[in-house]
Amino acid sequence: MASNQIMFILFSVMIVVFSVLTVTSRRILRAAVYLLFVLVSTSGLYFMLNYQFLAAVQLTLYAGGIVVLIIFSILLTSHISQNFESSGWKKNIFSAIAALIGALLSIITILDYKFSATTEVAQEVNMKLIGKSLLSTGYDGYVLPFEIISVLLLAAMVAAIVVAKKVSPKSAELQNLKQ
Repeated sequence: MASNQIMFILFSVMIVVFSVLTVTSRRILRAAVYLLFVLVSTSGLYFMLNYQFLAAVQLTLYAGGIVVLIIFSILLTSHISQNFESSGWKKNIFSAIAALIGALLSIITILDYKFSATTEVAQEVNMKLIGKSLLSTGYDGYVLPFEIISVLLLAAMVAAIVVAKKVSPKSAELQNLKQ
């Protein structure tokens, strides 16, 4: 077995294991850390495919930005020791059935698709063209979508902090008196 096959199997196993741990962990901070491992392993797969730009974006934007934002929000709202309530056996059964159906549909779709090798030569990546497209405000520019996403992420973080902020007993009493 070649070293790239071993690395692919290693990254694939890490993605599957940490994905399951992310959605089954009852501690919110551990779930965020498991998500970080999933995103870093995904970038490892991108590096193996020689998609260095996509791997760098995966590491900086998702693993570096989003997960840090999630962990910062968790620590800021003082819910670090919060445990999620355990789900009932009915939810577990229906979740397992839905996951198996999704996996089955994905496998059937992949096996039915006729993949064909291309005879075209790989094109050279022009980093100047990518950089100009990312910083352009014109027709093919990406500055406006990045700005909109950053404002939406900021609004989501502020809203999450406001919702998750603990209510003091005095303010709870005041709210009860107003009603």
